[in-house]
Amino acid sequence: MTETLDIKITKTNHSRLQETDFNNLQFGKTFSDHMFVADYENGEWKNFQIVPYGEVSFSPAISALHYGQSFFEGIKAYKHADGQVSVFRPDKNAARFNKSAERLCMPQLPEEIFVQSIAAVVDVDRDWVPSKAHHSMYIRPFMFATDPFLGVQPSSTYKFMVLLGPVGPYFSKTLRVKVETFFTRAAEGGMGYAKSSGNYGGAMLAGKRATEQGFDQVIWTDAKNHEYVEEMGAANVMFVLDGVLITPSTRDTILDGVTRDTVLTLAREWGMPVEERRISVAEIIEGAKTGKLTDAFGAGTAATIAPVGSISYNGEEYFLIDPKEREFSQKVLKELDAIKYGRVADTHGWNYLV
Repeated sequence: MTETLDIKITKTNHSRLQETDFNNLQFGKTFSDHMFVADYENGEWKNFQIVPYGEVSFSPAISALHYGQSFFEGIKAYKHADGQVSVFRPDKNAARFNKSAERLCMPQLPEEIFVQSIAAVVDVDRDWVPSKAHHSMYIRPFMFATDPFLGVQPSSTYKFMVLLGPVGPYFSKTLRVKVETFFTRAAEGGMGYAKSSGNYGGAMLAGKRATEQGFDQVIWTDAKNHEYVEEMGAANVMFVLDGVLITPSTRDTILDGVTRDTVLTLAREWGMPVEERRISVAEIIEGAKTGKLTDAFGAGTAATIAPVGSISYNGEEYFLIDPKEREFSQKVLKELDAIKYGRVADTHGWNYLV
């Protein structure tokens, strides 16, 4: 039996819940009353606490600021009609969290600590979980190095934290995406499969330039020749090409997404042909030209299922059919929502009830 964590809970004297406009939530800008904090020192995790959300004090010399030892996860909690709150597939995020830690030479965090810490702080702030359709509580677990030492070596101390915030949809429209053929997100042998903070910092310029051109996202391609599709800026990317659900196979340049895995699992159960493989840009563009590309969407915790309306490549824009007419992405979005919000039986055990 898993030992229950001894967590010290200090509650806020002033809740901001009643001051929060739940009808006007900007993703990632509203935070709940409390946060989880733990420390790693002398080879062990300790000082498990839930404290009021607020500023954190640290030395300006900490390793995270100078050498990039920091990474994060993204999870969501959902309010069911009967009032129960569930966290979606935290065990999968725990496994990926430790993959990122290993790649960045940081300590492993036992799954029971990861899951229990999230469950504990969500329970304290359960009233912050929205009950409105398409809304949820976004959960941001992260770890960063805290040694105050300017030397290129792994830190010996770390801090693990969990922030919470109510959110609405990440994308509110059909996406115009651009195939990126110059900038590179990740290279073989690198850390593209980790949710390293540096991966996102390095991707911002390409995203900014695409936005300036009127696009919503980029589709990243391989670093070597920019011939193969990898992922979108904020999600894994999936296509229905000639009746087959295809998505780039995971490798060291591609994030192993939890939503990606969930969609693939459901598709296989429904008997839909599925292929995880290298996908060339050429075949996607050819499918868009011929009409064989009948669906394209981003799949991610924040994005959920984000329909792609057009794909631009080398100055040409190719438009897809109206997302409302797409059979697969509409079906999988409906099923995902039904499972997450507790409207159908959770036959996979994906909902972790708090």
